[in-house]
Amino acid sequence: MNSNSNKTSYIFLSPFLLIFFIFLFIPVLYSFWISLHEVSPYTDLFNIFGDMKFVGLKHYQALIQDQQFIWSLVLTIIYALLYIPGMIAVSLGLALLISKEFFGRVFFRSAFFLPNVLDMLVVGFIWQLIYSPKFGLLTTFLEKVFNIHYFHDTGFLENPWVALPAIAFAMILKGSGFGMILFMASLNNISPSLYEAASIDGANKRQTFFNVTVPHLKPTILFLVVTGIMCALNGFTEIYAMTNASGGPYFADSTGIFKYETLGATKISGFYLWQKFSAGQYGYAAAMSYLMLIFALIVSYFNVKFLSPESK
Repeated sequence: MNSNSNKTSYIFLSPFLLIFFIFLFIPVLYSFWISLHEVSPYTDLFNIFGDMKFVGLKHYQALIQDQQFIWSLVLTIIYALLYIPGMIAVSLGLALLISKEFFGRVFFRSAFFLPNVLDMLVVGFIWQLIYSPKFGLLTTFLEKVFNIHYFHDTGFLENPWVALPAIAFAMILKGSGFGMILFMASLNNISPSLYEAASIDGANKRQTFFNVTVPHLKPTILFLVVTGIMCALNGFTEIYAMTNASGGPYFADSTGIFKYETLGATKISGFYLWQKFSAGQYGYAAAMSYLMLIFALIVSYFNVKFLSPESK
């Protein structure tokens, strides 16, 4: 009986396993093979054993010394530090507000979630208009209400010190609706008896929040942190749309650390990978993706270690 159940399970799983093997597992192995070879736009990618020049770990060694790649990782870390805590804070704040009963609750819940289902490219172009100089919505609002004219000529996306935080802010507002739904589900799973016990013990609202609510939200926070890391490392579409595919604006490397005259203020690792891939450096781009994978696994491991419910 057990054997028949297992066979039935594998029969139903076989379509997914077949698709997974063809469209994910094989490409992952193939990209690793490409990362060990010199590949150009003229290389026959289907003749993997004949037309590619084996270079071993050359691409990986070059990446470690590639200061533009290191710079992109630095920007990615900054982007993640802006995006992940902001998205979690906004998501939790919205969940706490929407979890209360009030008129129009369903409407506001849908309205806050709506940006999450919009296409990233569309959202990027909308925010490009909002951030634009002179007649941009946010620029005009700051001028009319707060008499701030600092962004009149450059807007937000042409200012190298503001561009990356501005993009992170836009992505926080886009993704917080999804986090809100997850936090609402977690909040609904907390037993009311725990709050009653905390109230009987004399705990105030702050103590109740940090000692009762937050511990039960740790799995959701962990999930949002790990997925946020993936979003930061794979960030491309928002940069492409909001900077006109430039990775700019650029500012002078006054420190001399990276030994470049100018550095792209929004050229995070995902965008830099796309630049290498679009330039036909397929082996280099594949090696970059694997280094980013290793980086993501290391960071995710420490997050799981410190944010899992079992950790103290």
